[in-house]
Amino acid sequence: MPSLASANHSEVCWVSCAKKIPFQTSVQVPAARGNVTYCKDKNSNYEIKLQISYLAEPNRLQPPKTAYVVWMDSDQNSNPINLGQIIGTSKLKIKFETVSSSKPKRIFITAEDDSSVQYPGSYLVLETSDF
Repeated sequence: MPSLASANHSEVCWVSCAKKIPFQTSVQVPAARGNVTYCKDKNSNYEIKLQISYLAEPNRLQPPKTAYVVWMDSDQNSNPINLGQIIGTSKLKIKFETVSSSKPKRIFITAEDDSSVQYPGSYLVLETSDF
């Protein structure tokens, strides 16, 4: 169970220094809306949170896909980093949280046939502008 101090730190982080960046409107999934919030924590890592609404299940895309993968561009890496898979649900609301040692520069989501891919495919679903 997290200590009260760590819970308070996380709350302070999100209240005092969180940066909120909206996703741009998608051509592939125009109803999808969402944003990315990130904040540097006490360990100098970046807590990254995504909230997305109205993101269709990947098997409903044309052509159908099996997974959405979240990617991050940063100044510290020349290639995008696979942050993980998000699951589209029939409830059409998604929350995703992760931590990175690199400061995010841009977050984007692709639809993929395999969630363990090392490089993003060409089916771009959502993206932010550069932070």
